[in-house]
Amino acid sequence: MEHGQERAVALICHPGTRSDAVRGVRARVTRTADGILAVRYSLEGDLDRLRIPRARTPRIAERLWQHTCCEMFVASKGSPGYHEFNFGPSGEWAAYAFARYRDGGLLADEQLDPKIAVRSTEGRFELDARVRLSRLSPIHHAAALSLAVSAVVEDDSGKLSYWALRHPPGKPDFHHPDAFALEFDEIRN
Repeated sequence: MEHGQERAVALICHPGTRSDAVRGVRARVTRTADGILAVRYSLEGDLDRLRIPRARTPRIAERLWQHTCCEMFVASKGSPGYHEFNFGPSGEWAAYAFARYRDGGLLADEQLDPKIAVRSTEGRFELDARVRLSRLSPIHHAAALSLAVSAVVEDDSGKLSYWALRHPPGKPDFHHPDAFALEFDEIRN
C-alpha cells in the first residue's frame, strides 16, 4: 500500500481479570510508508473508577505495566526477536528488545521517544503514540510485521485488568507468540 496501512481492533479482557469499570478497549494502528507506526488506544468506561496516571515530564521509566499502561509488541514476521513498548498516560514510556520469548531488556534510547498524547472526555480516555521503525533496525522500516497490541487498566481498588487481541491459555502473557495477532504487509517501493 503506497500511503500506508491501517487496522482497527477491539481488545479482549483476560477472563480472569474482568473489571466492571471498563466497558471496552479499542486500538487503531497505522503504519505509514515512511516508517512510522502510530497507535491510538481508546478506553471506554467509568473513568472516575480508574487510576490513570497524571501527566509528567516525558521520560523513560520502568515498570509502567504495574498501573494503567498501553503496550505494543513489534516483531518482523517470522522472527523470534521482538520489541516491546510501554506507553504511560503520564507521558512516560519504555522500550525493550528481546532476542526471543522474554529474553531481553530495556532499550535506553531517548531517540525512540514515542510522543505520547492523551485526552479524555466523559467516559472515554485516548492515548496516541508513534514509533519510528528505523530506530529499531533498518529492516523494520519496510518488513512484514506481526504485532501484539495490549493494555493494562488499573481500577480504583488497585486491581489490574489485562486487555489484548488474543490471550493464550493460562495467566495473562502479552509476550506469548499467540498474542502477536495483528499483521502488516511488507512495504514495497
